[in-house]
Formats: sequence, structure tokens, C-alpha cells
Amino acid sequence: MKLGDLEFHIVSDGHVLLDGGAMFGVVPRPLWEKKMPPDTRNRIALAMNCLVIRAGGKRILVDSGAGGKMSQKLRDIYGLDGPFLLDGLRALDLRPEDIDIVINTHLHFDHCGGNTCVRKGEIIPTFPNAHYLVQAGELDHAMRPNERDKSSYVQENFSPVGAADRLFLLEGEHTVTPGVELVRVPGHTAHMQCVKLTGGGQTAFFFADLVPTPAHLPLPWIMGYDLFPMTTLENKKRWISEAVREGWIALFAHDPRVPAAYLRSRDGDWEAEPLSIG
Repeated sequence: MKLGDLEFHIVSDGHVLLDGGAMFGVVPRPLWEKKMPPDTRNRIALAMNCLVIRAGGKRILVDSGAGGKMSQKLRDIYGLDGPFLLDGLRALDLRPEDIDIVINTHLHFDHCGGNTCVRKGEIIPTFPNAHYLVQAGELDHAMRPNERDKSSYVQENFSPVGAADRLFLLEGEHTVTPGVELVRVPGHTAHMQCVKLTGGGQTAFFFADLVPTPAHLPLPWIMGYDLFPMTTLENKKRWISEAVREGWIALFAHDPRVPAAYLRSRDGDWEAEPLSIG
């Protein structure tokens, strides 16, 4: 899809199965299973949606999915299945070395696992020519996670990028190139960032894990994974309201059926009107 001179595509790194109760927090199962039915292991099927952006002469990747380094045991636990990110890049006639910038919204394994890959027994950056952008506070926490979220952080997904001197740390809002803005939106983690795209009088907003799927549009529908759920609540009020009011395109990180939509307010509720971006 084009926004003026800016062009973006949604590219999937496949599917992951995560616990439905964890994905919906305090929402009772009889409610959430109507929208996302679980399997026999209580897992719901989620996409790992990434963005490929062409703007300002740069080729930019937002998030990199889970990647291909997980053990077979973990691949079974999480039900990882393709097609994967590099397949999607090839479909756009892009090689890993063509990517100029990688933006990590945060450093959970399902958003940055594809940052690195194994070559000749060594873990190296998948995108060798890219600058990887992440909030400094997010990296600091990822290096020293607490007992509650340490399983979400896998250091081989980001430490080799730092060792290769390809990791660039941000403090708050940052303009990557004209039309591509990073906005710190805490709640899921203390330093998660969302991506705002503007051009041609239009705006698209990548909600990352603030609103991972359209099923999470109702305000109380907040993931159990969120470290600061009340902060998530306040940021949902702010950013969903603005997207509705300004007619933004909402981009969802984890919905396998509706990765992009316009948000509408109907009878006091927010709804997603699916959008095909081609």
C-alpha cells in the first residue's frame, strides 16, 4: 500500500500458538473463545506480522517474528509454522542484505527472533547491513529480565546484533526517515514502541502488542503478559481514540485474518473494518 511516496507491505513470519487465557488476561474464556477458538491445549493461532517499508530511500523492516533458531521442542510448544519472513521478503524481491533498518517494537522472542540466524554454527545478524533500532530501556530490561517475563527474552536474538555493532539505542520518540516515526508506548513492556507511518494525507499505525488483534479493541481485553496493564489501558484509550477520530489505518501484529483495518466507533464499542492493502 502507498501513503504518498511511502510504501509498505505486511509480511508474515508465520504462525505461533499461545495460551488463550494469557492472551486475554482477566477476560473469561466463554467470551474470548467466541472470537478466537483455542485448540485442545488451550492455544490460539496468532500471526507474527511484520512490516516492510520503503521510505526516504530506505528499506525498513519492522519486527522479525520468531525466526528459525528455536529447538524442535519449543517449535512444538509454540506450534511455529510458515510461510516465514524470508519467504515474504523474497516475494518482494528483497534479500536480507537489502534491508537498511530493522525496528524492534520490543524484544520478546516473537518480535525479534528473526534478528539473528545461524551460519556455520555461529549466531550472526540476519540483516548484515541494517541498523537495528530499539529503545534503550527495552534492551536494558531484556538483558536483566525478572522472574515473570524472563522466558520471553532470548539473548541470542539481540546480543549478537550488539556484538556486531549493529544495535542503535533510542530514548523515546524518534523519526527514522520522513514519514516513519517511532512512538514509545509502555504497558506491555516499559519501553515498547509503536510505528506511525504518514504520507499522502494518510496515516497507518502499527499497534505492536498494545492492541495485538482486533479482539483486543475492548478496553478491558488486555493480555496477561502485560507488565503494566493499567498503563496499557490508558494508552489504549489514547491511541485507539486517535485512530478512530483521525481515520488511521490500524495495523495488527498478531491477527492472522485481519492484519489491517479501519477502526470505527459503533454503539459505544470499537470495531475493525478489514482493509486489504495488497
